[in-house]
Amino acid sequence: MDKFEQMAEAWQKMTPEEQAAGLELYKQKCICPTCPTYNDCAQNAKERLFCAIGKSFMCISEEKTCKCPTCPVTPEYGMKYQKFCIHGSEMAQRYEKTLWGTSLNR
Repeated sequence: MDKFEQMAEAWQKMTPEEQAAGLELYKQKCICPTCPTYNDCAQNAKERLFCAIGKSFMCISEEKTCKCPTCPVTPEYGMKYQKFCIHGSEMAQRYEKTLWGTSLNR
């Protein structure tokens, strides 16, 4: 089990209040608004923390430059993917990789 999986397992054991407090800590470290891909629509919708919450609902559809690898959240929580605003959260990308990896390796 890697660092991210351990964090996800611990997250599931938290109360909703503890999870909300954790999200607030993540948001303080989040650099999404400084990314060239982040746009006015995402800002107005208060979208951020794509690595944990998931891809942009309706605002970001064009990828420019990705700053995910420079975000302090990425190494701290053992994330190995990027482009979360376009491709989805770390959890979603891991799930997708598992599905496609299994399918392609047969």
